[in-house]
Amino acid sequence: MECRRKILVVDDEPHNIMLLEGILTKLGHEVVGAENAVVALEKLDRTYDLVLSDVMMPVMNGFEFVEKIRENTETQDIPVIMVTTLSQKGDRLKAVEIGANDFITKPIDIVELRVRTESMLRQKAQQDEIKSFESDLNELVESRTLELREALSKLDEAHVETIHHLCAAAEYKDEETADHLVRMAEYSRILAEKSGLDVDTVQLIHTSSPMHDIGKIGIPDSILLKPGKLTAEEWEVMKSHAVIGGNILSMGSSEYINMGSVIALSHHEKWDGSGYPSGLSGEDIPLPGRICAVADVFDALTSKRPYKEPFSVEKSLEIMKEGRGIHFDPKLIDLFFENIEQILYIKESCAD
Repeated sequence: MECRRKILVVDDEPHNIMLLEGILTKLGHEVVGAENAVVALEKLDRTYDLVLSDVMMPVMNGFEFVEKIRENTETQDIPVIMVTTLSQKGDRLKAVEIGANDFITKPIDIVELRVRTESMLRQKAQQDEIKSFESDLNELVESRTLELREALSKLDEAHVETIHHLCAAAEYKDEETADHLVRMAEYSRILAEKSGLDVDTVQLIHTSSPMHDIGKIGIPDSILLKPGKLTAEEWEVMKSHAVIGGNILSMGSSEYINMGSVIALSHHEKWDGSGYPSGLSGEDIPLPGRICAVADVFDALTSKRPYKEPFSVEKSLEIMKEGRGIHFDPKLIDLFFENIEQILYIKESCAD
């Protein structure tokens, strides 16, 4: 044999153990004897390459012994040769059914013993090689998966960073602050979570919601920063920021950019259909847009704008309640008030 193998010999007759041990040792193997199946089970572990077992033994017979070997995940792949005087076909079939791999008939023929043991040991070596290959492959897959996750994480971070820069470009023209974007994103996250959305969608809305007004980058400063009330013509120009934002973001392939496009286009729609740019109503308005509408309006009410001073929290909440079923999705505005403590905590902790 090419290498030394470890073999367990189980027999209640000591001279049979000595006989097999002498032959197998000369063939270059390490042999361990056991006087019965119970002792053998105590000794047997994954370091063994082959088991030779008698069938007719006290305490536990060979059939029961093989069943125990196959039940143990650590030893179930070790090949077993039954060394037996049994010649009945039914006995041999039973041995095969419970997991025996081969047979050697007593009295033992040395040539047969060598051929059958070498055959089983070759099979065991091939099994070990396959297992080793599978283990190495699993390690490689885990390593590559980790590398891929790290790469995707960096790509994800790059997308988020791009979004932040994109939003900063819009802020540059508007008097809305970075804190407004943080608050609005956090309000949106709370409403998305409480709506029962899955973790990934909540994160997507949270990350993409700051792009809601990205289209304001295309609105003239004379309108965007006007301190007084807009004329009807100016208001139509101002409303176009939703379409501008949707169009800008529709050119991206990132899931964040795509979600940002949905939000930009739909966060000014109203539940009763009186919003813009498409006059959508009810559940025809995408849920992310409905969520961001609640978040954006509350922050707008409680924040300073070129055309207004901030309203008090009490006044703002009163206006929000009046918008239930008119401006806002009734279920979402109810969730907003059910979680008002979290909302107000974010407002105070992220103040301009």
